[in-house]
Amino acid sequence: MNSKRIFDVCCVIPGLILLSPLFLIIAIWIKLGSRGSVFFLQERVGQFGKSFKIIKFRTMHPALSELKLTVGQDVRITRCGKFLRRSKLDELPQLINVLKGEMSLVGPRPEVAEYVAHYPDIIKDYVLSVPVGITDYASIEFHNENEILGNSQQPEFDYIEKILPIKLAYHQQYVKQQSLLLDITLIFKTFKKLLL
Repeated sequence: MNSKRIFDVCCVIPGLILLSPLFLIIAIWIKLGSRGSVFFLQERVGQFGKSFKIIKFRTMHPALSELKLTVGQDVRITRCGKFLRRSKLDELPQLINVLKGEMSLVGPRPEVAEYVAHYPDIIKDYVLSVPVGITDYASIEFHNENEILGNSQQPEFDYIEKILPIKLAYHQQYVKQQSLLLDITLIFKTFKKLLL
């Protein structure tokens, strides 16, 4: 087990224990607000191109959650889902993915296969040579991505042509510079961005 994995496990286990009351409160809020499961599962592409199901708190009405992108004031989002997305609390269950070894706390954000197909082959192999993560450079830069795309006339086209190349550049930067100190720095930067 390498130092990155040890760091993840040592952070996630106490984190899940401390956050368990919050998980329960959010779960009750989701169930009271709309029908459906508490969690939303979606196939994502992880390290070495291996697929896994990312876990999030459900923020949409179940029958309307097929589209891959969420933009602006999306009508599919539930009332509590708006708050969970804005505060990024919907991402908390990904700590379970980290515990299972499918993700890391820090690493390139995992995409759906549809968008990974747009990665140039050499870049794809390089970016996916490390564990995907909950946060990274791109997550901090594009923390308000759905608002940006909400102002677009062609959100999916703009995501693929404009945002994805920038994200890939950030992902490559992370892979090149990766270290435990960088992971800790990006975690603190993520918390700072959320608090601000």
